[in-house]
Amino acid sequence: MILVTGGTGYIGRHVVTRLLERGHHVRLLLPEQRTHKLPWADPPEIVTGSILDEEALFKAVTGVHVVIHLENAFWWGRRRDLERVELAGTRQLITAARAARVGRIITVSQLGASPSTAYTLLRVKGQMEDTIKASGLAYTILRSGLVFGEDDAFINHIALGMTANPLFFLMPGRGEIVLHPIYIDDLVNALVASLETVDTVDTIVEIGGAEYITLSDLLRTIMRVSGRQRMVVSVPPYMLRWLTAVFERVLPRSLMTSQWLDILATNRTARLGTAFQYFGIHPRRLEDTLMTYLPKRRNALELLRYTFRRRPRVL
Repeated sequence: MILVTGGTGYIGRHVVTRLLERGHHVRLLLPEQRTHKLPWADPPEIVTGSILDEEALFKAVTGVHVVIHLENAFWWGRRRDLERVELAGTRQLITAARAARVGRIITVSQLGASPSTAYTLLRVKGQMEDTIKASGLAYTILRSGLVFGEDDAFINHIALGMTANPLFFLMPGRGEIVLHPIYIDDLVNALVASLETVDTVDTIVEIGGAEYITLSDLLRTIMRVSGRQRMVVSVPPYMLRWLTAVFERVLPRSLMTSQWLDILATNRTARLGTAFQYFGIHPRRLEDTLMTYLPKRRNALELLRYTFRRRPRVL
């Protein structure tokens, strides 16, 4: 039995779908509000409760041999949400897993994660990694590059931002930051393959896609593929953080968040070839993949729907 936390999130629902396709027995831990309108025709076993609910956690981990821990507050959470979900939630999950004699925990972190960094998202991810490494459980941590795909909250938000402003796009800094995007299916394949890959036990694996790309080149690639040409205006990152703080207070949801800016604060790359070395995966190229879905998106409607949708409730 495999327990997946955060099974209805962006990465989580792809992982659950892949596990079900391969015939694995899957259990999800989901809050009550997420148990409606599940994306699977034949949904897996569900335990209702949050990662901060000790009783629900113990019920969820009973009889489980692997936990794939994907519950997070990555894109929407403020600092207190990140600390509560990523740190307190992970500690409680580990406590329950050890009591139930779970064999292994697999999770996704971020390239650049470190408990000593000044950037909140990367610091919290680094602290979460340290918590798992000190847990006494066998673990696999995939430090991932920027994950992109049809419903991602980064590249699609850039396209939405270009729809919102038909004249220009605000770029933090000079766009020299180097990113290492990885397609969602490639990351999911790596997560599922790690279940049977001995070399990944008690290991942190840094993984990215087929190529490096600067932020400036990424913006121009999105404009070229989507057909939305905008003037790119370089803005000091601290000014964008101020603007983001204002937007987050005025709007139910902001396209650009503080975590978004944390990702763009420093170079975030892995060694090329890691995906093939560990998992036998040939990652897909960014532009080739964007061409399959980005030109077809109805960004104006999605912009309105996203901006005025309620933020997720804190667990």
